Amino acid sequence: MPTVLVVEDEWAIADWLHGVLSREGYHVRLAINGKQALDVLEHGKPDVMLVDYLMPVMDAPGLLKALADKSSLARIPVIVMSSLQEATVRERCGGFADFLRKPFRESDVLEAVRNVLKASKS
Repeated sequence: MPTVLVVEDEWAIADWLHGVLSREGYHVRLAINGKQALDVLEHGKPDVMLVDYLMPVMDAPGLLKALADKSSLARIPVIVMSSLQEATVRERCGGFADFLRKPFRESDVLEAVRNVLKASKS
C-alpha cells in the first residue's frame, strides 16, 4: 500500500489522520513541521504528503520551496491542509496537487489522497 507522510503540528489532527489513513491500509509516517518532514524524507520518499499550511519552524510554503529546490523530492505530490480559503493559500504558495479545507471529513481526506495518487501514476 502507498505511504503517506502527514506533516501536522496539532497532535490531535495528526493522530486522527494517522488512524483514518491506517484503517484504509496506507502506511503513515508523521512529522510535526516542514523541517522534520525533510529529515523524514532522508529515509525514503512517500507516495503523497498531507501538509498543514501554518506550522512553526517551517510552514507549508517553506517546505514546498525546499521540495521544489531538490530534484529528488520535487515530484512528491502534496495536499495542503488549512482553515484559510484555498485562494488565499494559492496566493502565498504554489506547487501543491490538492487542497483540503479544515475542518474536513474522513471521506474528504480519503478522496483527496486517492485522487492525487491516481493522478501521480498517470
